[in-house]
This record gives sequence, C-alpha cells and structure tokens, in this order.
Amino acid sequence: MNIAKAILLKLISALLFALMSALVRWLGETIPVGQVVFFRSAWAILPVVVIYAWRRELMAAVRTGRPLGHLGRGLISMTGMFLNFAALARLPLVDATAIGFAAPLITVALAALFLGERVRVYRWSAVAVGFAGVIVMLWPYLDLARLVSGSAVTTVGAFLALAGAFTNAGSVIQTRRLTDTETTSSIVLYFSLFCALAGAATLPFAWVTPTGAQLAALIATGLLGGIAHLLLTESYRFAPASVVAPFDYTAMLWAFVLGYAMFGEVPTLYVYVGSAIVAGAGLFVIWRERQLGLKRAREAEGPPTGA
Repeated sequence: MNIAKAILLKLISALLFALMSALVRWLGETIPVGQVVFFRSAWAILPVVVIYAWRRELMAAVRTGRPLGHLGRGLISMTGMFLNFAALARLPLVDATAIGFAAPLITVALAALFLGERVRVYRWSAVAVGFAGVIVMLWPYLDLARLVSGSAVTTVGAFLALAGAFTNAGSVIQTRRLTDTETTSSIVLYFSLFCALAGAATLPFAWVTPTGAQLAALIATGLLGGIAHLLLTESYRFAPASVVAPFDYTAMLWAFVLGYAMFGEVPTLYVYVGSAIVAGAGLFVIWRERQLGLKRAREAEGPPTGA
C-alpha cells in the first residue's frame, strides 16, 4: 500500500489521457478516424513491450489461455475507440469528455445484468441521477430537425459519445471476466493489438498523408495512450480502486483547460450542470462500493476474538 504513489500515478495518467484526447480532437478535423485509431493503438504497443520486457514479464503478456475472451474485449474496445474518436472529431473536448463519464454508471447496470452483481437501491438511484445529468448535457444537441436534415454534426457527435460510453462500460465488464485468469499485461497488450489491426484494416479505404506536425501528433497519441494505460494499471497496484478511482474526474478539469487553450472552446451552462451531476453520481457509486467493501471485509474477519 502506497496511497500517495497511487494517487500521483492516477493523476499523471488522467493528464496524459486528456492530452491524447486533445490531440485526437485536433487530428479529427483532417485525419480519418481509422487512421487515428491505427496510430493510437500501434504506437501504444511500444511502451507496453518496453516496460514489460524490462520487468521480464513480456512472456506473461503474450501467454493467454482465453484467446476468445481477448477477442471479445478487443471487439468491444475497438468499437468504443472508433466511437469515442469520431465523437471527439465532432464535439468540443469537454463535452465529449463529460458525456464519456457516464461509463462508470452504465458499468453498474451492466454488472447487475451480466455478472450477477447485487446492486441495491442506493446505486440504482445514483445511476438514475447520473443519467439525468447526461440528458442535461445532451439537451442542446436534441435538435431532431437538424439531425434529419443531415446538418447536425454535433448532435451526431453527442450520440456517438454516449454510444462510446456504453462500449467503454462493456469493455470494463469483459475485463472483469478476464482478470479471473489473465494477467494485466496480456489484457493491455491484446487490447492494443486488436485495435491496431482494426485501424489498419481501414487504411486502404481512408488514408490522408499527414504533415510533419500531424505525424508527430499521431505518434504522440499512441505513446501518450500507452504510457497512460500503464500508469493507470500501476496505480491500482498501490491502493484500492475506491481510493484511486475518484481521481478520474480530474480529466474533466484538463478537458476544460485544453479545450479552451487549444480550440477556444468555452463550456455551456448545460455542460457545467450536467457534468457536475454525473461526477457527483459517479463519486457516490465509488463511495458506496468502498462502504460495501469495508462491510464485506468485516464480515469475513468475523467477530473479534475474546468478545
């Protein structure tokens, strides 16, 4: 246990992911989504291989007894990456980030449906409140007349971001299944491989020769994403998830800053209110998970001796 180290790693990973999203947002104006997915995933493999080779865990990353499980997670994650990157190309950075934070709330519902986890009224209430916050954020984009006419680029982006949140939650559920038998290194490596292959499959149909600056940004998305993924994984080695997870929401702050600095984007009142509701609901779910974890630990220890 090293809580300070865990929190520091988590904060750095949130910053790196935010920087990666900002670069994806910038590239999305000119570079096809599949091309961005390919560079993001292929270059992410480099830091993963280097780190695990240095730690002599590379064979543990390659070895797997559940290739179909990795394939299922890869397909879900690949779909989510395409959706999230397509949303970033159409939405202000903070809007896409805020809508994406619906994923932890969706995970609660999916865990009840597919993992048989017992979800009580408190967490269901938090999920309902969180989705109310999502609706607040989506409200400005619910212009169906513009959507039908084909002119509502941001409306399409908002629904892509919401769909991406669902696939991100699905990826978390599949990851929970894999962690019963698979190492963290193998999950990270095969995720990157599958997404890189999916992105490569699109290159013959949609390729734009990047400028020097665009090529640097494309490579940076992969390196930032790969390093951030490793730091995120490491953070959970040093502290319980309930301690580390709330610091995910610092990504919202970085999205505000980077969106304004790089694109001159100023969040609307809907985003401020909606993101506050979603973050509050998410933090309540995390707090509730921690309380339940402490309760289970006490029950497992049994009554104090000598009582």
